[in-house]
Amino acid sequence: MSVHVFGRVLGAAALIAVGLLGDTASAVALSDAAGRYAVSNNGSSIRFAIGKIGGGGLSGAFGQFKGTIRIDGGDIARSKVDITIFPDSVGTGQGRIDAFLKSDAVFDVANSREITFRSTSVRRIGDNSAVITGQLTARGHTNTEKFTAELQGLKGGQIRFRVSGQVFRSRYQMDVGTPIYSNIVAFDMEFSGRRG
Repeated sequence: MSVHVFGRVLGAAALIAVGLLGDTASAVALSDAAGRYAVSNNGSSIRFAIGKIGGGGLSGAFGQFKGTIRIDGGDIARSKVDITIFPDSVGTGQGRIDAFLKSDAVFDVANSREITFRSTSVRRIGDNSAVITGQLTARGHTNTEKFTAELQGLKGGQIRFRVSGQVFRSRYQMDVGTPIYSNIVAFDMEFSGRRG
């Protein structure tokens, strides 16, 4: 059930690059959004959910992560996203489940202290949205993952993105509990960053 690890991401992350997209609903031009941004835990969140047969399931969030987003105003495809998640910060609101997720059955935080996402490509799919592809590494396993990002705002050097995507837990040797619990982890993330 620890599939959430990613993120995107995450991940997730990397999705941030997505924000670069250019003209947004608020008429943010690429030239305005171009630059390097440091992702802040304040105003950002990485949430995940895993379904369960018969209903219910598991949901939680990572409390600690960091990252950078570099938006290339001249060529969005050259933009970069770097996200690091600290799995020891996972929280579901249930202490027993949190301890299980941190154990060697899932995140194995004693030996794998970080989950990373490094973008390899950014493809614009709308005026203010993009698909970010990159390498997600968790528990020593690295796979290519994709996330969709949407630029939601840019004001005073502060940028905001909404990122979503799905990851298969089995690709990272964290598919304990399947098939009762879904192999798919759905991510819903929000990233806020300041240009520096």
